Parts: sequence; structure tokens; C-alpha cells
Amino acid sequence: MTVCELIARLVAFETVSRNSNLALIDFIRDYLDGFGIRSSLVTNEAGNKANLYATIGPLAPGGVVLSGHTDVVPVDGQPWSSEPFTVVEREGRLYGRGACDMKSFCAIVLALAPEMGKLQKPIHLAFSYDEEIGCQGAPSLIRALLENVPRPTAVIVGEPTKMQLVTAHKGITALKTSVIGHEAHSSQTHRGVSAVMTSARLITFLDDLARRRQEVRPRNPGFEPDFTTVHVGVIRGGTAVNIISRHCEFVWDIRNIPGDEPQDLLAQFQTFCRQKVEPAMRAIAPETGIQTEIFASAPALRHEPDSVAARLVKTLLGNEAIYKVPYAAEAGQFQEAGLSAVICGPGSIDQAHQPDEYITLQQVEAGMQFIRRLIAYLSGGS
Repeated sequence: MTVCELIARLVAFETVSRNSNLALIDFIRDYLDGFGIRSSLVTNEAGNKANLYATIGPLAPGGVVLSGHTDVVPVDGQPWSSEPFTVVEREGRLYGRGACDMKSFCAIVLALAPEMGKLQKPIHLAFSYDEEIGCQGAPSLIRALLENVPRPTAVIVGEPTKMQLVTAHKGITALKTSVIGHEAHSSQTHRGVSAVMTSARLITFLDDLARRRQEVRPRNPGFEPDFTTVHVGVIRGGTAVNIISRHCEFVWDIRNIPGDEPQDLLAQFQTFCRQKVEPAMRAIAPETGIQTEIFASAPALRHEPDSVAARLVKTLLGNEAIYKVPYAAEAGQFQEAGLSAVICGPGSIDQAHQPDEYITLQQVEAGMQFIRRLIAYLSGGS
């Protein structure tokens, strides 16, 4: 299959994170098996999602992991001009959900698997689930790799960077705050505790916290923005305009620069809840309260411009330029496990998660050339 055919096949699997990715994983497993490449799965507890890893070349230390995620973000409510899960080529671009982020990288690696027959050091493929909802699949995949393959030298995560070397990314902590209020008629606000209005007060506090983070250090030049951010993305609550709401919840995230611990911000938020908000709530109704839980987190990728992985990618790209990115990825998890990791992949993050997401054919070709240079390097070339 050509690389464009593989991109189309992978995009056609509707692996939005809320869905299973097993059909796509089975396709990849069968595809690799057709070339005599054995792969292994690491499933989640429910058994409806799986990571896949495979080694091509000798079972020897010093190999390189090529890492990509198989899930994509939803298309709900987005004004697409074509069917999101059917690749359409227009004016040198391939449109489709995941075409940029990041099924094209996975397709490039798979398309070039038949060319990896003379490797002197191995290439390890690592395809994960649930990256888009907090990098939840990668930890079990990384553990399996470390337990079952000779220790790799470097990890290249193929997130879209326009084939530029990225040596640092922000971390992410995803949280859900639930507010339990006390219902009453909306004309008797003194008798009730509004979960919705309490949530609004908490969100305003988070917004103030974020603004203070922007105004003071720590900052980290090279990131855009160069500070830790706080953002509330979803809020749900209330039943009717004339009922003081009993329940409201909101989902938010902290995207921290390396070295700025998200737990510090969370501690400030929880102190505000306990000391400033809950006492007044419970004075009206003792059963009220505020609960916050972390449902996903991934560490930042620390900037290591002279790491083994960074030096390797500089050699393959033929330049010394390095960049930092504000989004979170799985590279920080590989680094936390003791592996040298960077990000470098085709496409631009500017197109990711957008309606009419696309990757240019030029970027696909650049990705192909990069992986071919890696194959030559690991086959004894220079």
C-alpha cells in the first residue's frame, strides 16, 4: 500500500477517544504480520482499547522508538466541508480527522516497514490509545516496552512539528470540580446554595490565578505562551431557571511549563475552596461542598537540547534548530521513564483539532525522507 492509501485507511477508523480503537489496531497488526513482523498488544482494563508495540530488526539494545497515538479528537459541531473520516485530496492537501494529528506519521512508519529489512539496530513501533484525553494509554505501553525489548537509545514522538525538532513541551493536569449545592425556590436565595453560581465564583478565582501566573515568574522562554496556563473547558449544571441549582461541575486543565508544579496551583485552589467558599455554603446547608479530582495527567518534557535523541534528530534533519511547544504529548512520559525523548513529525499543530484538518503532501514526503534517513542510519549508514 502507498503511504496515501495507508493514511486514508487509518483515518477511516473513527477512533475518537470515546470509541474503541481495536479495529484500527487489528488492521495494523494484520498489516505488520503480512511482512512477518510480530506485534504485541497492551489492553486497557475494559478490554475495548489497546496499545500496540512491535520490534523490527534485531532484538538488541540501542534501537529507536517511533511513537504515535491512534485516537483523535471529536468532530461534533465542527463545520467540515467534507466527510471527516474519508480522506479527500485537494490542492496538495489531504483532509480528514487525524490526517495531521497524527495518523499520517503512523502511516509513514507503516509504509516504510518493508524497507527496514537491513537494520543493524532495531526500530520499535509504539502506537498508543487515549493520548487526546490526557495521555492515558502511554504509561502501560512504556512499561511493556521496558520489560520486553532491549533498552532503546532514543524515542521520537511523531506529533506534528512541521518536521522540526522539539525538545520541550508543557505538562497537562486535567481536573473535574463538582459542586453540591442546596435546592430552593429561586425567589428565596437566602435559603439555598447555588451550585452554578458557586462554580462561577470558583472559575473566576481560577481565571484570576491564571492572570497572576501570566504576570509573574516562573516563565520559560521558547514556549508560546511562556508561562503555565489554566483553562476551564466544560461546565454543566442546574435544572431550571427558577430552581437554585443543587449540582454543577466543570472540567479544567493546567498546562505547566517544565519545573512549575501544577500541584502548587491546585493547592491554592483547594485552600480557597476550604477557607473562603465552603464555610458559607455549609452555614446554610451542611451537606453542601466542593470536590476536585484529577482524571488525567502527563508530565512536561524537560528541555535537553544535547540529549541522545536530540543529537540523533539533529543529524537526521541536518540542522541544529530546536523548538518548544505549548501542548502536552507522550514524550514527557518516556522521559520520566528514563528514556531520551523528543518530538518530530509531519504536519502543523495549527491544523490539529480544527474542522477541515489537513496535512500537505509536501509534509508527508518530508516525513518519508526523515524515516528513510533513520532507516539508513540504523542500517549502518551515516
